[in-house]
Amino acid sequence: MASALFLITRHDPLLVVASLVVAVFASYVALDLARRVRVAETGLRRWWLAGGSVSLGTGIWAMHFVGMLGFDAGVPLGYAGGPTLLSWLAAIGAAAVALRIATHDRLTPWVLLGGSSSMALGICAMHYLGMAALELVPPIVWRWPVVLASVAIAWLASAAALRLFFALREQHGALRLRLQGLAAVVMGLAIGGMHYTGMAAAQLPQGTICRSVDGLSGQPLAAVVVTAALFLLAGALVLSINDAMARAREAQLARSLHRATEDLQEANETLQRRAFEDALTGLPNRALFNDRLQHAAARIARRGPTPTAVERLGVLFLDLDGFKPINDSFGHEAGDEVLRELARRLQLTLRESDTVARLGGDEFVAMVESRDAEAAAVTLAQRILDAMRQPIRVSGQDVSLSCSIGVAVFPDHEDHAPRLLARAEAAKGAAKRAGGGCCVVYEASMAGDAAEQVLLQQALRHAVARGELLLYYQPKVDARSGQVHGLEALLRWRHPERGLVSPAVFVPLAERFGLIGEIGNWVIDEACAQLARWHEQGLRCRVAINLSPYQLRNAALPERIAAALEQHRLQPSQLVCEITETAMMENLDAERSVLDQIAALGVRLSIDDFGTGYSSLAHLRNIPARQLKIDRSFVIDLTANADAQAVLEAVVGLAHALRMEVVAEGVETADQHAALVRLGCDILQGYLIARPMPAEAVPQWLEALKAGAAAAGP
Repeated sequence: MASALFLITRHDPLLVVASLVVAVFASYVALDLARRVRVAETGLRRWWLAGGSVSLGTGIWAMHFVGMLGFDAGVPLGYAGGPTLLSWLAAIGAAAVALRIATHDRLTPWVLLGGSSSMALGICAMHYLGMAALELVPPIVWRWPVVLASVAIAWLASAAALRLFFALREQHGALRLRLQGLAAVVMGLAIGGMHYTGMAAAQLPQGTICRSVDGLSGQPLAAVVVTAALFLLAGALVLSINDAMARAREAQLARSLHRATEDLQEANETLQRRAFEDALTGLPNRALFNDRLQHAAARIARRGPTPTAVERLGVLFLDLDGFKPINDSFGHEAGDEVLRELARRLQLTLRESDTVARLGGDEFVAMVESRDAEAAAVTLAQRILDAMRQPIRVSGQDVSLSCSIGVAVFPDHEDHAPRLLARAEAAKGAAKRAGGGCCVVYEASMAGDAAEQVLLQQALRHAVARGELLLYYQPKVDARSGQVHGLEALLRWRHPERGLVSPAVFVPLAERFGLIGEIGNWVIDEACAQLARWHEQGLRCRVAINLSPYQLRNAALPERIAAALEQHRLQPSQLVCEITETAMMENLDAERSVLDQIAALGVRLSIDDFGTGYSSLAHLRNIPARQLKIDRSFVIDLTANADAQAVLEAVVGLAHALRMEVVAEGVETADQHAALVRLGCDILQGYLIARPMPAEAVPQWLEALKAGAAAAGP
């Protein structure tokens, strides 16, 4: 009897199916968007969140609205625009809550409770605001137990959705896609179940009329809503898939870069072993010993005179006595065997913390660290002398040898590490003159060129004021087109009596005696001034200058460079600062801000002498450099050494992956030029291109280059 008081309602089966399809598709997109919002960078996350909320909310709302359009009450129905719009906004709000929670690291019970409750509130608001869009007279009579059931379904569906969001994070590949599809079906059916349970809660009294009958209604409108929602969801899904593919490409690039780095590391290690190991004895060679000596001296200098510090460093220079007669009598193969045996004895005599190396021929060198380094070195020298006196079997005969040993101590005899070896060698000479087979400690009277060094550094102090310094310029050209890419400014000193002095002679002096700051500032100003003069002549180019590691320790260096650029009205991109790889690594932490400030000016940074330093590959990506300059030692061996080619190929690949230009210096032959072009080097420099020249010769050289290119034709 009671049922006769209400209208009999039903649903259009076609629109019911359409609404469920939309719900399942919206759920699938929701799971994908939740993952995309989670992994997006901070700057993009808000855009994914906003766009995803609109797409997902519209999809869920479309399911409810299509389902309501399929509702047949036996009387004409229409939906008022205002409440319908509010229901759409409520759906977007529920979607935003879901996607925002998806960015959390963990789904705690409180997050699950609060999130699912907020989502359920939004979904219910969407549904019942949509029902309110039916302006019915008399109003709908609600069956509250069923209403509460629909609310419970909405809450359970929201909680399940959040659980699925987080559960699918751990899955990858095809398995994740299958599980995501299954989860989408479950979520879609849950959303549909909530909607149709809510619709079942509504009872329309007999005689009900709809005042909003002229509003939104009809199957054509449902088709438009479904189509628009599907297109919006499909667009969001396509964007999500494209983003995933882009991330996959980035991951592949990162893996390729990692492999290239590993290959380069392996090739670099192989080359370093060959470059720093004596082929005959397996001992370190001169290059490696000098490097260890400098690092040990620097470490001791940094520690200072503290009670617990290792304050002294002793160097022993060894030279065999009477080794030439062995070669003459028994042959060089026997001589090589003697050297290998002596190297073995040296290794057995020294402690693990000591270093021994072969400099070449029958000369060896050792290094010890101790508080009383002189006493430790002399004691070690005596053990070596005793070990060397033991007979060696050569071609069936016992041969006895002795050696002469010189000892020098850092910083007592020399506070500049490269000169310490020369002091020990001078002491070894004194041991030879004493008859050999003994050890002599260095004395000041043995310094043959000490006075000359003092005179040279005193003259260097006045070189800037007297106008004795000058810059030569060596062009760099594009490897393929041959066009000029820029010039490198090379420092020269025209001594009034000695003529041109090599930078290899006076730059270490300048660094040792604290003159490099003034000279470096002069180089910056002069290079910028010359650039400005060339600009006035209509010549536009880029100039590279070399920065000393000592300059990088000056926090005012970026300001100095900026002032020079401003004074001469130059663009920062016209200046390149070259810093050696070793300097980069040594200053990576302490002086990194200086490098960052220089790069921030717009000045290009270039890593010079790449391949000669240590541990550079681990930091290469963190250096603000745009150019990598391969050391000339690799270029020299390029055409004859397969290892050098492998290293160069790996360096070029790694540099290009990091968007850096590759410069090869020391190009002297056409074969080297061809090989470097084939390997992909971008810029070439060397005597084959042009020798360093005074500034006034550069315009004429450029004119000659243009004339040659014009004569060669296209």
